[in-house]
Amino acid sequence: QMQLVESGGGLVQPGGSLTLSCTSSGFTLDYYSIGWFRQAPGKERELVATITSGDTANYADSLKGRFTISRDNAKNTVFLQMNTLNPDDTAVYYCYAATTSTHYWGKGTLVSVSS
Repeated sequence: QMQLVESGGGLVQPGGSLTLSCTSSGFTLDYYSIGWFRQAPGKERELVATITSGDTANYADSLKGRFTISRDNAKNTVFLQMNTLNPDDTAVYYCYAATTSTHYWGKGTLVSVSS
């Protein structure tokens, strides 16, 4: 019953933009830190961005300036805005929410960047 569900993935051309959403079900996100991770084909899962319960955002150095993480606690949703996408951004993107005592993973949404 307590889940994270990602949405918004799909096929986009290089240079395009896409916004992913992650919505909680069965719990509220107010006190959770949230992270977006991604896993490209044949690669390990890597951290993309994080946002604390106080709205402090951090990004992987290589993505800073292109990606923006945000949250809307009233809607129990976190977003990842992705701009100027390139084929190297192709991956399954996962949402992660955590406190010091509990955490949840979404099942992921696929982003494919290709012509």
